[in-house]
Amino acid sequence: MNVIQVENISKLYRLGQVGTGSIFNDVNRWWHGVRGKEDPYMRVGEENDRTQKGKGDYVWALKDINFEVAQGEVLGIIGRNGAGKSTLLKILSRTTAPTTGTIKVKGRIASLLEVGTGFHPELSGRDNIFMNGTILGMNRSEIKLKFDEIVEFAGVTRYLDTPVKRYSSGMYVRLAFAVAAHLESEILIVDEVLAVGDAEFQKKCLGKMKDVSERQGRTVLFVSHNIDSHKELSQNIILLQNGKLSLKDDSSKVLENYLLEKGKVNPFYECFDDHTNNLEFLNIWVENQSGEIRGEIDVLDDFFICMRYKVQVVNLKIYLGINIYTETGVHVLSSHDLNQSFRNENRDNRLYFSKCKIPKNYLNEGVYKISVAILDSITNKPLIYIEEKITIKIFDTFSGFSARGNFRGIFPGIVRPILDWQTI
Repeated sequence: MNVIQVENISKLYRLGQVGTGSIFNDVNRWWHGVRGKEDPYMRVGEENDRTQKGKGDYVWALKDINFEVAQGEVLGIIGRNGAGKSTLLKILSRTTAPTTGTIKVKGRIASLLEVGTGFHPELSGRDNIFMNGTILGMNRSEIKLKFDEIVEFAGVTRYLDTPVKRYSSGMYVRLAFAVAAHLESEILIVDEVLAVGDAEFQKKCLGKMKDVSERQGRTVLFVSHNIDSHKELSQNIILLQNGKLSLKDDSSKVLENYLLEKGKVNPFYECFDDHTNNLEFLNIWVENQSGEIRGEIDVLDDFFICMRYKVQVVNLKIYLGINIYTETGVHVLSSHDLNQSFRNENRDNRLYFSKCKIPKNYLNEGVYKISVAILDSITNKPLIYIEEKITIKIFDTFSGFSARGNFRGIFPGIVRPILDWQTI
């Protein structure tokens, strides 16, 4: 059963102005509405592309958004800054009205759009729990039943009778989230506010949202730039681009599309200014088992990180290193070329080639960024460091024998090696 149905939602804003900017324009807009005609200023609205300079003052923060959300579903919403995520949540929470389109909602909505939404700074934490609960549509008896759980979850027992204006931003959001998550609403809407809390509290919040969805059958709409949070929590994801719905699908498919768009596969980097007086990187690339430069690698294949560089002096004590990161910045591994610390050949061109083999069935599916360095063998400090210029994608064709075995779901983790198992 669908609890949210969004049909052709659009939101038009005029930049830098309230309303249309003049009484004449506001009356003109009202008169068109009375006669059932289209808003005359909608026709001059431009796409919400913040990378380009617009020609007019009107911009579509959202344009023709359509989707449905089922009961108990956790729907993630992602997109770059300015894509329209917060505007969409404000419309769903009825904080603002859409310019066009309709929304059908079954059930009460609890929303947390900003730190302290619905809180009064002069009131104590205790009073704000009751006031905010009432705003969310709960009666006093319902709030009393959940009061102790809210206070314990928020961890603000000692400051419960202190005005919230004296709370830190972290305490503020802890209490606000606790109220929204514990009261008996059918739909929970959470914007990027969890970024304010500490790591322990963020984990606690994700666990609570998963619990209210899976065990209580409540619907959760969740906006975050934290990709790992979406991997853990979201079943389906909406991708917004320039105010338009670009994709709605299974979370793994949407995240892959989003991350590849953010950092497109780039298996080759030509170095221009990466040098010192004694050293010079020429180029870096990734190649497959056949020696072809490839940015997309099957999990069943070995691949190689290759480097060409010049050493301008004899007997320079150096070694090479690589770092591999996930698309979210998690450091996967580091490796150093410890067997060739001395470059002591008196070559005419002083040109060297090094490569590091990454074995098959090692990295899990996903997008990875690679950094390389030349380091001083004595101080172990990088002499040249080229950061994340190489981007690759590891994929699985589900053919052949891999560490996945017969499992066909999203395989968790960063590495996926085949390990020795014994049964006695």
